[in-house]
Amino acid sequence: MVIRSLQLKDFRNYETLELSFSDGINILYGDNAQGKTNVLEAIYLLATTRSHRGARDKEIVRFGTNEAHIRGEIFRDGATWRVDMHLVSGRNKGIAIDGQRLKKAADLVGRIPTVFFSPEDLAIVKEGPSERRRFIDMELCQLDASYLYNLTRYNRVIQQRNKLLKEIYDHPEQKPLLDVEDRQLIVYGREIIRFRQIFLQQVHQIIAPVHRKLTDGREDLCIVYEPHVAEDDLESALSAARERDVWLKQTTVGPHKDDFAFYVKTKRPDGSTQPAIDIRKYGSQGQQRTASLSLKLAEIEIVRQSKKENPVLLLDDVLSELDANRQNALLNEIGGIQTIITCTGYDDFVGKRLTIDRLIRVEDGHCTVSEEVKEET
Repeated sequence: MVIRSLQLKDFRNYETLELSFSDGINILYGDNAQGKTNVLEAIYLLATTRSHRGARDKEIVRFGTNEAHIRGEIFRDGATWRVDMHLVSGRNKGIAIDGQRLKKAADLVGRIPTVFFSPEDLAIVKEGPSERRRFIDMELCQLDASYLYNLTRYNRVIQQRNKLLKEIYDHPEQKPLLDVEDRQLIVYGREIIRFRQIFLQQVHQIIAPVHRKLTDGREDLCIVYEPHVAEDDLESALSAARERDVWLKQTTVGPHKDDFAFYVKTKRPDGSTQPAIDIRKYGSQGQQRTASLSLKLAEIEIVRQSKKENPVLLLDDVLSELDANRQNALLNEIGGIQTIITCTGYDDFVGKRLTIDRLIRVEDGHCTVSEEVKEET
């Protein structure tokens, strides 16, 4: 799975861009605010239909214009195909594969397996539950179309139910209408809980040895799913919370309130083990960063196992945030994976550790490919 080329028009600070990539290691370097991350954002949009920054389409379109275009040439399973995405402020995305328009943007998700790693991801452990839910949703949507289907419909029901709750507050006679929304919420919510339970079990099996290796055997990491309500209890919990929901004008029960925990046991110098601690609350910054890195490394392996291929790996200035040991742990995992890395000074930390296949300088919305990669590295 590789991205052969990318074309942009009126995307962020790019008026136009035509860029080809190597199947191996691609380095985009240059000063801050020149457009490096924008290239990664465009690729991630092609993979997931969403910005990793959570930006809306109108924020992505270049200032002073009304629409933007992204085109990517993808090589997968022995065939090359083209993805076109059209972004217009205030309208749904237009997406086509080899000129054939897709009925729904969701039909593109999962066709371009991608792992995105940015400095913000290093905070996923210590930030609030919404960041962890976002991680699990983005990963599962790429891996399983059924999860995407259930999540999309669940979110739609939540929006409809919350709107109805606001109306019921002033018009109590409409309360019986909640029965229809609740039946749908239960169906989709149970599926989401079931998917998340299975997925996090898989994550735990992969992340435990990864984390042990990162910490030289000093720490054991355990991922624990914390559903807001159990799958079998969703119906009764929703019913019990109805009056509270009406009072608060929002749905207070369901997987949109889920979380998952990171528990670490640390070995003492004498060989004994300290009690497990929840590092979301009590872990050091180093423990939280290492757990976040372990999570990303596990994500790469999960894609490999589920898709039977390597994902495209996007590293957005993340290596500068890691110490030498964590840098090496990450770099050791990217052999054989198409990787696109952004940085300010590539030779400071990458040149001696990787064979750089394509070196691209980014300056003020323009990309220049170096012809002297071998000599420079």
